[in-house]
Amino acid sequence: MEIRICHLYPEVLNLYGDRGNILCMQRRLAWRGIESTVTPLPIGEKADFTQFDLFFIGGGQDFEQEVLQEDLNRGKAEEIRAAIEDGKTFLTICGGYQMLGHYYETADGSKCEFLGAVDLYTKAGSNRMIENYAFKLTDDLGGSIVVGFENHSGRTYLGDGVQPLGHVIAGGGNNGEDGTEGVHYKNVFGTYSHGPVLPKNPELCDEIIKSALMRKYGHANVMPGDSMVHLAPLPDEFETLAHDSVLEKIRAGKI
Repeated sequence: MEIRICHLYPEVLNLYGDRGNILCMQRRLAWRGIESTVTPLPIGEKADFTQFDLFFIGGGQDFEQEVLQEDLNRGKAEEIRAAIEDGKTFLTICGGYQMLGHYYETADGSKCEFLGAVDLYTKAGSNRMIENYAFKLTDDLGGSIVVGFENHSGRTYLGDGVQPLGHVIAGGGNNGEDGTEGVHYKNVFGTYSHGPVLPKNPELCDEIIKSALMRKYGHANVMPGDSMVHLAPLPDEFETLAHDSVLEKIRAGKI
């Protein structure tokens, strides 16, 4: 078994160590005996999107998102939309998450058109939401609690029928108003959580891995002789300690 990962725009979208999410996925795949390859796809380079199983888009500032528009309009936007509708797995963080929507509306009312791959949009807020925060994944994703770090002034609103990734326990999330965080559409996982988010949230990481395996192989079973759809369990001792330590401080208002 093998998962082929495409890292879109690594040279401009990599805030707060977001690339660590790829390293985490690769390590958890390797521990289960599953091979993986990573192909960086920077501005100006082309690739056949059908050859990849999982796409990663990290966070960036508003200026960097605008710089990418020309490259996206040269064909990548259409390929991203097609890959999403075809059920390919995407993990997108902050600016990369916002880019999947219809547009970003600035404080003066002007709109920066985005991909329109997922029914959501973002508007500039008057203040930034900067804090360690926590949210609970939806039940269909296992319902575990995710901890992370958010730093954004954009307020993202999901369209009718589009599900959030989870619901806020502490922090701002999508917009600081409706209690939602991120988006889960088909096999797209979008979130405002930097950090990187996956090393201290192994349950979320495994849900993303599982979706890619299911899309490619029709199952996510890597336990010989077992027909159940699940991943071989990992100890996760240190990951759990890191997660619980952060969550305890968030709940106590200490970070």
